[in-house]
Amino acid sequence: MRRFWLLITTLLASTAAQAAVYPAPSDNSDLIGKTITVEAREADTFVALARRHNIGYRELRLANPDVDPWLPGAGTPVTLPTRYILPDADRRGLVLNIAEMRLYYFPPAGSQYEGKVITYPLGIGREGWDTPLGRTTITRTAADPTWTPPESIREEHAEAGDPLPRVVPPGPDNPLGRHALYLGFPAYLLHGTNKPAGIGLRVSHGCIRLYPEDIAALYSMVDPGTPVTIVNQPYKTGWHAGELYLEAHPPDADGKNRVDSYTPLVQSVINATRNRPDTPIDWELAESMGTRQHGIPAAIGGTQLTARD
Repeated sequence: MRRFWLLITTLLASTAAQAAVYPAPSDNSDLIGKTITVEAREADTFVALARRHNIGYRELRLANPDVDPWLPGAGTPVTLPTRYILPDADRRGLVLNIAEMRLYYFPPAGSQYEGKVITYPLGIGREGWDTPLGRTTITRTAADPTWTPPESIREEHAEAGDPLPRVVPPGPDNPLGRHALYLGFPAYLLHGTNKPAGIGLRVSHGCIRLYPEDIAALYSMVDPGTPVTIVNQPYKTGWHAGELYLEAHPPDADGKNRVDSYTPLVQSVINATRNRPDTPIDWELAESMGTRQHGIPAAIGGTQLTARD
């Protein structure tokens, strides 16, 4: 059984894209990557497209609201939201933005990836099992980890008629997958998954899931002691080539709830222009982006706006 599981894992990984690796931006830039468009294949679904292009399911849904996620159709243009504003956090170690369900890794000096930014999509804790915010470190790593389900989770499974053993060994039934990075937050970790379709969704009991191939790559690059910063920034702002960019994500789990307040968006713009108070801002565009929340950065102010005026 174990040999069969390893074969399946290898085959699945061979069909998936590698992580997005970008040159680290200069000190006066906060953007990496670029938005691209691909054509769906006949048998594609958003689950397959997300895995192939190393993005999360919800990211793809929000960027393509008018495309059927289960039957896009051969030749249908699909936008890949693969341009990112870096989160407002120290660019050291791992930075996870819960709102966009994405991890950014800033390798240390001396690493073969020094001067790069590596990013992966995530699956995070569902409502009632929120992933914690704050600063911590990787305390230890494990390959083929065992899982000891907390009593609360065992009770939940028992009530659903799906009892769990006290210890789940490595293998295809282990929800931790094949690699785990344990955090200083008690009982929380970054790990793989035996259900990769959940990447880009709020489905876990608070832990942070990555595609199997992504956690394997990350496992090979980080060591205990690596700093980890977890933030919740649905509205990110950043500068690039004299322009102020905004990137908006839903503050709720599925993006279906209406926006109750634009205050966090406005505050993010104010913070970004604190040292450039005369920056012209297209507030109408900013409000529209805050409503759509499609996760694609766009310039809302700066030198080009001045030129248009």
